[in-house]
Amino acid sequence: MGIAKEKFGTAKTGEEIFLYTLKNKNGMEAQITNFGAAIVNLLVPDKNGKVEDVVLGFDKLEDYFSNPSFFGVVIGPNANRIGGAAFELHGKEYHLPVNDGPNNLHSDMADGYQKRPWAVEKEENDSLTLTLEGKDGEMGFPGNKKISVTYTLTDDNALKLHYRATADTDTLINLTNHTYFNLAGHDTGSIEGQLLKLNASCYTPVLPGAIPTGEIAPVAGTPLDFTEMKPIGKEINADCEQLKLVQGYDHNFVLDGTAGTMREAAEAEDPKSGRRMKVFTDLPGMQFYAGNCIDEQTGKGGVHYAPRTGFCLETHYFPDNIHHPEFPQAVFGPDKVYESETVYQFV
Repeated sequence: MGIAKEKFGTAKTGEEIFLYTLKNKNGMEAQITNFGAAIVNLLVPDKNGKVEDVVLGFDKLEDYFSNPSFFGVVIGPNANRIGGAAFELHGKEYHLPVNDGPNNLHSDMADGYQKRPWAVEKEENDSLTLTLEGKDGEMGFPGNKKISVTYTLTDDNALKLHYRATADTDTLINLTNHTYFNLAGHDTGSIEGQLLKLNASCYTPVLPGAIPTGEIAPVAGTPLDFTEMKPIGKEINADCEQLKLVQGYDHNFVLDGTAGTMREAAEAEDPKSGRRMKVFTDLPGMQFYAGNCIDEQTGKGGVHYAPRTGFCLETHYFPDNIHHPEFPQAVFGPDKVYESETVYQFV
């Protein structure tokens, strides 16, 4: 049904920033900005055809300049955490911003890909391709990089995210989208009553600071077992060390099936509206974050956002994989292109 474009504001660098609207025949709309490649609005019909915006975000570009909870943005070049904010690659040590206790989180709070204008490479009838170039040494990471993400909205109510990245030397590339979903509507408060199923029989336990221990542990018999659909809040406050370490769910789940092949990773549902979402990916892991630490702030339409008013299903390579050779490695370069796809489909 075409793609519309309107001015969203001006970046600190002086570049004009736009909001692009993808629509399908079912009344679903996705609004994407080329600042941080962020999903700003996602309008989805419920079982009765009532449309609600199901993602947390802001009405004004200026609010994305701070965006402490990373609403909607693409994270890069490395999503999630790296222990000690340093890593060694091919015998050379690289130091990253220390921004999460002693560790590195989401590459850089001020200069990460979520805080940059992206170039618009292609606008098509149902898709938008955004690109960004990263320079060697930025944020401590080696290699000149070219990153692209293509958003496609299909007539079967799927929002597809296709990522591609190249680099001129081996480096870490681990991209994700940090959208917070509330399937009842972004303005409806707690997500603890919404249902979730994760196709993950194992997860990676964490130490204090949310760095993986290196173990791949079964979820069976723990509050992290989402292999059957259950309310997010059912066991979120359980007497469980793993939950206490991160104030609820904020863990990487080891997705069942073969990494590199598209498979269903998750299903979520709001019982009242009947709105259901399935997540598909070819990546090995997914961070389920229940929004435990969302800063109290004002979001779209003056809505008050607070902890657990949205949840994230961030597909990626496992956190801190560079320090755990037993994990799938997110090292890419001239001989290995980064390419992945994640689909959020409303059924």
